Parts: sequence; structure tokens; C-alpha cells
Amino acid sequence: MAIDDNPGGVNLSKVTLSKATPSINLTKPGEQQGTMRVNLNWSSGPRGFFRRSKPIDLDLGCLYELSNGAKGVVQAIGGNFGTLEAEPYIRLDGDDRSGAAASGENLHIDLARPELFRRILIFAFIYEGVPNWAAADGVVTLYPTSGPQVEVRLDSPVDGARSCAIALLQNQGAGITVHREVHYVNGAQRELDQAYQWGMQWQAGRK
Repeated sequence: MAIDDNPGGVNLSKVTLSKATPSINLTKPGEQQGTMRVNLNWSSGPRGFFRRSKPIDLDLGCLYELSNGAKGVVQAIGGNFGTLEAEPYIRLDGDDRSGAAASGENLHIDLARPELFRRILIFAFIYEGVPNWAAADGVVTLYPTSGPQVEVRLDSPVDGARSCAIALLQNQGAGITVHREVHYVNGAQRELDQAYQWGMQWQAGRK
């Protein structure tokens, strides 16, 4: 007989962050985990009125700041796919240009030494296609090696915005927390940087 150690009745296998419940602890102080997968999935193509337009090419990426002060970006643009074997201990699998891939796009974050990270901003960027977030119907799911999956839906869309800051991971000495952002930004990575005061220098790039 299964024992319910959560009398509140919440499904412990998945937590959906919302405006009412915007954050959760990913790791406890001193806890080490394995490599966490961050998955982005979205609708493969335009619907209705937008059927004649190009499919939406939605890119997953992140800004990172390590505890040693190193800052950077992991994204398909510029071929900045990262690595797990050295800094930044974050890797992007590949680039799904249509949303048709069943696995979507995936970031991997090595949480074996969570103290190496100061903050990570997970974002999505519409590289091509009509900036219609409602049609994209995106969802990001974090798969830590311990604890529940964490889901963030790209709801409350602001059409016309090219970027969406999805979730902010922070290490403030009490383990790593993840906070729902879902903050739409008119612009690209430079504007995301400005919105979150990351303080990096940017130049145009393609993939």
C-alpha cells in the first residue's frame, strides 16, 4: 500500500509554477545532484489565419553567471552550445527549427557542484516566424535527478515580443531555487540582458 507523505494532495511528480506559486527549491544546501535536463516544447506550426506563414522557430537558451564571476550565453546563435565537461557546465543539445521534433530542444545543467552557479536565466527566442506566442503554446519542463519535475508554461502571451525570460535559477547560499518569470521582452538577447542587468557586451550573430 502506497503511503501518502503529502497530505495536501499535490502531485509530487510534477510542480507547475504559476503566479500564485512562482518558485521552488531545486537543491537543498550542500545537496549534489546529477545533470538536470531543461526541455522546451512548442506547437510545430501556425494555425488558422497564420497557416500560410512560416513555422515558428523557437530557440531555447540561457544566460549564466558563475560564482567566479564568469558570464556568458548558451544558445544556437553563434554556435554557443556550451559544454558539461568545463565552464559553463551547461550544454544545449541542438537546434529544432520547426518544433516538429518530439524531444523539442534541451539544455543540460550539471548540478553535481551547484555552488559553481550564481544564477541562470532560461529564455526562449523566436528566431523566425510570426512572433505569436499563443500559437506556439510553449512549455518548459525541468527534470532534476532528484525531486519533482518543474513545469513553466509560456502563458499570458505578449504577441509581437521576440523573447521570453522563462525561469531564473539562483544560488543564494541556501541551495538553488527556480523562480517563474514568463517575462516577455521586445527585443533579443541584448534586451534580456538589460532587463535582468546581466552586464554583457553583445554583437549580431546568426546560426
